[in-house]
Amino acid sequence: MTTAALFIILFACMFMGMPIAIALGLSSVATILMFSHDSLASISLKLFEATSEHYTLLAIPFFILSSAFLSTGGVAKRLINFAVDSVGHIRGGLAMASVLACMLFAAVSGSSPATVAAIGTIVIAGMVRSGYPESFAAGVIANAGTLGILIPPSIVMLVYAAATEVSASRMFMAGFIPGLMMGGILMIAIYIAARIMKLPAEPFPGVAKLGKSFLIALGGLMLIIIVLGSIYGGIASPTEAAAVAAVYAYMVSVLGYRDIGPMKGIAWRNEGEALASAVVRNLLQMLWAIPKSIRHPEVRKVILDASKVSLMLLFIIANAMLFAHVLTTERIPHQIAETIVHWGLPAWGFLIVVNILLLIAGNFMEPSAILLIMAPILFPIAMKLGIDPIHLGIIMVVNMEIGMLTPPVGLNLFVTAGITGKNMIWVIKACLPWLSLLLMFLMLITYVPQISLFLPEYIDQLKGY
Repeated sequence: MTTAALFIILFACMFMGMPIAIALGLSSVATILMFSHDSLASISLKLFEATSEHYTLLAIPFFILSSAFLSTGGVAKRLINFAVDSVGHIRGGLAMASVLACMLFAAVSGSSPATVAAIGTIVIAGMVRSGYPESFAAGVIANAGTLGILIPPSIVMLVYAAATEVSASRMFMAGFIPGLMMGGILMIAIYIAARIMKLPAEPFPGVAKLGKSFLIALGGLMLIIIVLGSIYGGIASPTEAAAVAAVYAYMVSVLGYRDIGPMKGIAWRNEGEALASAVVRNLLQMLWAIPKSIRHPEVRKVILDASKVSLMLLFIIANAMLFAHVLTTERIPHQIAETIVHWGLPAWGFLIVVNILLLIAGNFMEPSAILLIMAPILFPIAMKLGIDPIHLGIIMVVNMEIGMLTPPVGLNLFVTAGITGKNMIWVIKACLPWLSLLLMFLMLITYVPQISLFLPEYIDQLKGY
């Protein structure tokens, strides 16, 4: 009865159009009041503990802030130029460069909609000008943007780690190879389609121009090395790496590329200026710009926007943790686990059920909310069936990728529609051919666990030596 009441209230609230965070909190409080022996004081305590006792969650605001600075600070434009110079000379190379740019930006942002917005606003129009069909360009970017939550660092992985108390570092390691593989699959599909459709290729810019674009993009690329290198090398935790990423992203955007802030438009070296004079001038200007940037309207807007997104996400997480608390105290996951084990359902059969449930949920809910609701239910069952929790996490993240592209709540669809100015039906049709690749990739990830587990296990062996 308790289980039925909890989920009936939750889905009734959602169908009435209530925000997911309020629906989670209201259904949890109503169930506690009607069926549980817990006091109302325990609710406020649990809401406080939801964020204060999960140190990993502190990484989320930092990664969101770094993503906001990089999205605004022109890093995406420089990554795109480097990607185009790298693979643009291959047939269909501009679309392949768009995928490569999405992969690079995913490794510095951790957000799928941010990846689509930052890369798509530039490359979709560029592909159309170069002779690519607009539906082809939109479909590629919407799908490649989903890599934002698979290639580490990923905000969705941090949420899963907090919900199940597995290692966030291991989740990041596990997502690295699948992310590269999915990007590679998309590029191969683009190349095949380009040969069939006779899509154009850009002229090779030359080694000198490629080297120059690499050096210009290095400010953004260094963030990948700083974050992933420090985590994989055991130098910093994901939270510490996220804090460093936020500071570094601020410095690159405001002091390095100077696309926003008080140094906007100031050249590193003026025409005819001596090198020593330029160095001294830049040092003095940076010292002047750092305190001044705190009150600069562009910088403050970036911080305010990042704060809004962080607060929204953390409010959802706090209410979802309360929901998970009700599930645990009423032993709902354990009862479901015992029932499924009693049925004799094998691990491969359970994973089919998991994928179906998550694909359905992805049509109606935001990824973080799905993970926080479903992970406490599915995690104990997976443990009893001998499924690795890291492997389960990657399966759930890939399902969330597909959820980004399925109506009516697919976030990437809305972002792509906003960029192209087309309606949702047009965007959905553009995405469908590429979505089939994601579904095949999901089957591969589900039933070949070593794709996800090879890197964390290998790094564990290296540390063991």
